[in-house]
Amino acid sequence: METKAKQASNSRNRAAASNKGVKDKLTEEAKSSPANGQKKKPTKATVNLDDRIQNFEKLRGLATNRELLVSKLNELTKFNYNHDGSSQFSLRDSNGLEFRTTNTNFIHLVTSKLQETLEKRKLEIEAQIIQFEL
Repeated sequence: METKAKQASNSRNRAAASNKGVKDKLTEEAKSSPANGQKKKPTKATVNLDDRIQNFEKLRGLATNRELLVSKLNELTKFNYNHDGSSQFSLRDSNGLEFRTTNTNFIHLVTSKLQETLEKRKLEIEAQIIQFEL
């Protein structure tokens, strides 16, 4: 009978020690977590001044590219709506070779494709600007 009593006593002592360990762990976690369920604010990594300036220059470059695209799109739109059908399209290379046409269908095809390409590129740059982080 004495052995059974010792075994029961040992079991109770182990259970109490186990419960104490769990309580200690929960207390420690509660102390380390923010009060009232508030989330910890992530700390920002320190940024090198030169890197920050370089990122600023990249952002300025993207903004400049966007402004140029908007300007070219405006010029192209004015051309598309204001030409009287007597337009001429010409290409010239560095060797002096030249291609010219007055075919309005061809000119319309080229200007439409050019406008589509410029608008697509403008959207890409705008997306890069929105996602940009200093």
